[in-house]
Amino acid sequence: MNELPEKPVNPKKFSILQRSTKYKGKGLNKEKANLILNEKSKKLAELQEVLYADGRWSLLVILQGMDGSGKDSCVKRIFSGINPQGCQVYSFKAPTSEELKHDFLWRSVKQLPEQGKIGIFNRSYYEEVLVVRAYKALLEAEQLPEAHTGKNIWKNRFEDINNFEKYLSRNGTRIIKFYLNISKKEQAERLLKRAMDPEKYWKVGENDLQINRDYKKFIDEIDDMVTHTSTQHAPWHIIPADDKWYAQLLMMNVILDELKSLKVRFPKPTKEQKIAIEEARKLLGRNK
Repeated sequence: MNELPEKPVNPKKFSILQRSTKYKGKGLNKEKANLILNEKSKKLAELQEVLYADGRWSLLVILQGMDGSGKDSCVKRIFSGINPQGCQVYSFKAPTSEELKHDFLWRSVKQLPEQGKIGIFNRSYYEEVLVVRAYKALLEAEQLPEAHTGKNIWKNRFEDINNFEKYLSRNGTRIIKFYLNISKKEQAERLLKRAMDPEKYWKVGENDLQINRDYKKFIDEIDDMVTHTSTQHAPWHIIPADDKWYAQLLMMNVILDELKSLKVRFPKPTKEQKIAIEEARKLLGRNK
């Protein structure tokens, strides 16, 4: 199953409500999807090893979605089989006092993956045009100069993000952006399940109920975000997220496709390495 999700590039006007939130096909279920994922996980591990050895590219995977959309479980399921030495995950929470003293991209820049590695952002700088835009108090906490908090602030932030991502792509970072699209009903069920499970209490946030109530408040922000930041070099992939197994499979397909497109390869040994290899073979061969 190599199905890929919708990938709007430079859309004139995007609408998240017109996109599906669940699997509508036939012939695929959770059990079958898990078997396919197991096989694809092996391929991902192979490609990650070559990416690491090649050392020219890095991969930045960005996950955005409302609370309960399955970001944590996607990270765990998709990347559990790869070498942790070549992968780093960073979950962006509410900014610290130190982070608030810097520009909105500063804390993300510090967590970018180095060449040869996969970096995963569980939430990202896109919170700055979603949650911060939805709740005025969060923007006020950033204490920006009045000249930069006017009506053009969100247009300017979209422009800053696009320029930042273009800069990264020009310097060998392939960016994959996923938006996990969950329905309000499914989100409410997951948040309730989380609140009823003692092993998930730690994930319950004081604003969970408010966020579900404000589901519609975020719709315009999501539409605006995708409309203005789904570019040729860093498009958004819209993932139906009501069925976690389907979301994970679609995301795996995209990641594998992007890694293959990089055409990474194991580097050829240098002249010095060839000499060292030959000496090692001779020495170790005599010791058998």
